[in-house]
Amino acid sequence: MHDTNDLRQELVLASSSPYRSMLLKRLGIEFSIVSPQVDESREEDEPAHLMAARLSEDKAMAVADTYPQTLIIGSDQVAVLDGEIIGKPGTHEKAVEQLRKASGRSMHFYSGLCLLNTMTGERQTDVIDTEVRLRPISDELIEAYLRKEQPYDCAGACKVEGLGIALIDYVYSGDPTALIGLPLIRLCEMLRAEGIEPLQPGFLGQ
Repeated sequence: MHDTNDLRQELVLASSSPYRSMLLKRLGIEFSIVSPQVDESREEDEPAHLMAARLSEDKAMAVADTYPQTLIIGSDQVAVLDGEIIGKPGTHEKAVEQLRKASGRSMHFYSGLCLLNTMTGERQTDVIDTEVRLRPISDELIEAYLRKEQPYDCAGACKVEGLGIALIDYVYSGDPTALIGLPLIRLCEMLRAEGIEPLQPGFLGQ
């Protein structure tokens, strides 16, 4: 455990995701946001959970030189269906394709998380597995959902924090925020290991 009084900077979220920023605000702790420049390509034969962990660490490390005395949060999510990694659809046509394939089936979302202390070089890394099963969805309902939600920046085109919840049979996870993109339960554990208790006033801007 380290003395948080030595941290001249507040927390830094190394992410360009508005969803992760929205989640981190729930903790009521001041933080800065910086977009890391990281190659998110998959390494040859790299398992999805290891890819999520590696990219989370890469994102935190990518901004470490800019913030030498603080705690940096890196996070990444990798979605898998039938052993195949599926990314953000980007387009309407790709979203239709992804949802048709996932209809009535289960997907796994591996949410990687890294908390890097740039004063000590120590980092905590973990991956939370969330299983999401979609109910059978007709093409008509897929089109209706996509017209209303337009979830083209969400892996698997299933935006659970929005109308995508209507597509789902069940979600199984140890952390309900992991699916949205930032596992807050695990993050709180990591912060406590660094001497930061989100519920106690006086830390990092509270």
